[in-house]
Amino acid sequence: MIKKILATTAVLMALPVVSQAQTLQYPGFYVGAIGGVNWMLNNSFNATASTPGFVLSGQSYAAMNTGWAAGGMVGYDFIGPRVELEGMYRDNTGQFGSLGVDINQVSVMANVLYDFNAGGVIVPYIGAGAGVAFLNSSLLGASSNSTQFAYQAILGVGYNIDPMFRINLEGRYYGTTNPNFTYSGNVGGTPFTVTGSPQNNNFSVMASLQVRFGAPAAAPPPPPAPAATPSFMVFFDWDRSNLSQQALQTIGQAAASYKSKGSARITATGHADRSGPEAYNMALSLRRANAVKDALVRDGVPATAITVIGKGETQPLVPTADGVREPQNRRVEIVIQ
Repeated sequence: MIKKILATTAVLMALPVVSQAQTLQYPGFYVGAIGGVNWMLNNSFNATASTPGFVLSGQSYAAMNTGWAAGGMVGYDFIGPRVELEGMYRDNTGQFGSLGVDINQVSVMANVLYDFNAGGVIVPYIGAGAGVAFLNSSLLGASSNSTQFAYQAILGVGYNIDPMFRINLEGRYYGTTNPNFTYSGNVGGTPFTVTGSPQNNNFSVMASLQVRFGAPAAAPPPPPAPAATPSFMVFFDWDRSNLSQQALQTIGQAAASYKSKGSARITATGHADRSGPEAYNMALSLRRANAVKDALVRDGVPATAITVIGKGETQPLVPTADGVREPQNRRVEIVIQ
């Protein structure tokens, strides 16, 4: 029971690390494109229409149709908080009394947003923005411009496709201070002037695609493991350099390996245990290496491809005290390169 509790605790402690390792958001810049539908609220407002010798003032009403919006943004993601600079174009047509009207507006907004569950797949967020709006309205073939303070509130949800791409779906309220429009023109030879100050309140449903540049570069694949160098080991009786039947079989395998490579070099390194004088053991290790070389030549390996080395008792496979007989130290190592 205690082991299960400890194991569960270890898994729970590891979860934040796993979540962080699998994050789909990294700090950095992003750019995006956005578009959707825009509803400008119908409203009533005071308007004045005048022609030479005639002035009419009163309450007027504008009924607006569903319009559209499109734009783009550049931002920086702090993982949670985000800031961005956004440009947006909105266009709506409608009816001003019996007359057709078109209102389009370009806004430049600074937005501050906050992502909940930043780094996850599904990321709800809220935000607000402020900036400037440039409005243009057309009526009876005349147009009027107005520059106003703009503001907006944002509520949305994002989907992190991967650390580079994200899509969002959001709803917005967008408004400006009241614009003052003045239309001047000529209808049927009669000059006219119409002034009005409608409210500018909008609701939008937007979809956007963002491309981020903060994701770390993918780690390069690990280098391929070096090819294993074929090696073989031949053992000897005490104070002997003659080859046993098992040793001859091992040497035959080494010769076959050499032939399969096509072009290679063989090193035969002889060793001795520490049971005799050092100088004697050096000579004995060379005799053992040369015995292996001769057997390799008999098995078809060119003598010029074989290098013989004697190490005596200097490199024991099993460390022992001086004078100890150790079978594993009485050997020749065959390495094919």
